[in-house]
Amino acid sequence: MLTSVIEQPAHTGLCVRVIPCLDVSAGRVVKGVNFENLRDQGDPVSLASRYFHDGADELTFLDVSATVEDRETMYDVVERTAEQVFIPLTVGGGVRTVADVARLLSAGADKVSVNSAAVTRPDLLREISDRYGNQVLVLSLDVKRTSRHPSGFGVTSHGGRVETELDAREWATRAVSLGVGELLVNSIDADGTRQGFDLELIRLIRDAVDVPLIASGGAGSVGDFAPAVMSGADAVLAASIFHSGEVSIAAVKQDMAAHGLSVRNS
Repeated sequence: MLTSVIEQPAHTGLCVRVIPCLDVSAGRVVKGVNFENLRDQGDPVSLASRYFHDGADELTFLDVSATVEDRETMYDVVERTAEQVFIPLTVGGGVRTVADVARLLSAGADKVSVNSAAVTRPDLLREISDRYGNQVLVLSLDVKRTSRHPSGFGVTSHGGRVETELDAREWATRAVSLGVGELLVNSIDADGTRQGFDLELIRLIRDAVDVPLIASGGAGSVGDFAPAVMSGADAVLAASIFHSGEVSIAAVKQDMAAHGLSVRNS
C-alpha cells in the first residue's frame, strides 16, 4: 500500500489540519476494517469534547449507516456535539437534498459532506454550492483499487457497499467543477489496516484538483501522517488510533513539525 515519500512538503507554509473522525451508527462511535465489522468506540459527544480539548483542528462526524438504512442523519447528536466543541465540524451521512444541508447547518455543522446522493444525482453538488458556497461543501470519496477504471481507483457508495461506474480521478475533477470546495478521500483498502495512508491515491487526486484534500484511511502510527501531507494532502484524518488513545493529536503535530510542516499549536 505504501509508496515512497516525496522529499518536500506539497503545501509548504500552510498549516496542516489534524482531524479526528467520528463514525457514528445508532448513536455510538464505531470503527471497523475496510468499512466492515464495526466495533463500538464510545459516545460521540464525549469523544468530540475530548478531541477539542486535545487540540484537534476540526472534527468530522459521519453517520455511517444513514444512507444504508435510508434515514436522516441523527441531528440531535450533531446538536449536542456542536454545543461541546468550538472548532469546525463537518457532518455527513444521509444527506440527499439542499434542505438536509440547511438543517445540518442549523444544527451546528460548519461544513456538510456528501457522497452517495451526489453519485446518484451530481447536480445536487451544484445546488448546494450555489445556495451556500463551496466552502460549505465537502465531497466524500470512498475509493477502492480496481482494474476496471483508467486511474486504477473506483468510487463506491452506500458506505463502500456499492461499486459504481465512476473513476475516482474523473469524479473528483467533475465534482470540483460542480462546486465542491474540499475532498475527503477515503481509501477503503487502507481503512482500519493501520498500514499507512494510500500515498498513490493521494497523489492521484492531488494532481487532478486544486481544492483542499483530506487524506483518510490507514493511519497506524505517528509517522504515517507526514508522508500523506508530503504526497499532497492539506489535512489528515484518523479515527481508531485517536479513539484508543494509542496516538495523541499533539504527538502527530510534533512529528509533522519535525518534518518541516506547519501545524497549529495544540
